Amino acid sequence: MTDDPTPTDETVPDEAPVAQRLEAILVVADEPQSLVSLATAVGAPVPAVRQALETLVSDYDGAAGGPQRGFELREVGGGWRLYVRERFDGLVADYVGAQAPARLSQAALETLAVIAYKQPVTRSQVASIRAVNVDSVVRTLVARGLITELYADPETGAINYGTTDMLLQQLGINSLDELPPISPLLDDGADGFEEMTA
Repeated sequence: MTDDPTPTDETVPDEAPVAQRLEAILVVADEPQSLVSLATAVGAPVPAVRQALETLVSDYDGAAGGPQRGFELREVGGGWRLYVRERFDGLVADYVGAQAPARLSQAALETLAVIAYKQPVTRSQVASIRAVNVDSVVRTLVARGLITELYADPETGAINYGTTDMLLQQLGINSLDELPPISPLLDDGADGFEEMTA
């Protein structure tokens, strides 16, 4: 019998180092996560989480003599999130564009319409309008380059989304002002997005 220190699948997650637990959460988070929410998620004190985050930032930046990673950990809008390094944006956009299917689903088209008419708008606002969860659809639209993150709300950290120039190109228009009025397309021609913006 050998003494193998390698963790097995049976290892209790709480026994893993805080930094590893944070990485597991951050790799699936698509919005900035606050220190408190991260501390709660990994079951560690806030000071330990803060120190682990700083260690991860240094590690990803190659500060300890290791290689600089193609991604980085940044604090944005009061929360932490992994991002592709800016110099690789073009590479990732080309890759995602090549992988993306040619057509959008009905759910994606509906979500895109809400964002186009209501921007800047958060995912929760879009979900409220569509009455369904839109997380995966928003990720798809971002990956396709049709929408982008505009800014994080300073109070809630929620990301506000808007459309990109690529959408204008795909629609063959020069600006969002050329989009048709939405009211005539609704049942009574009166209710709709205009009412929500009041």
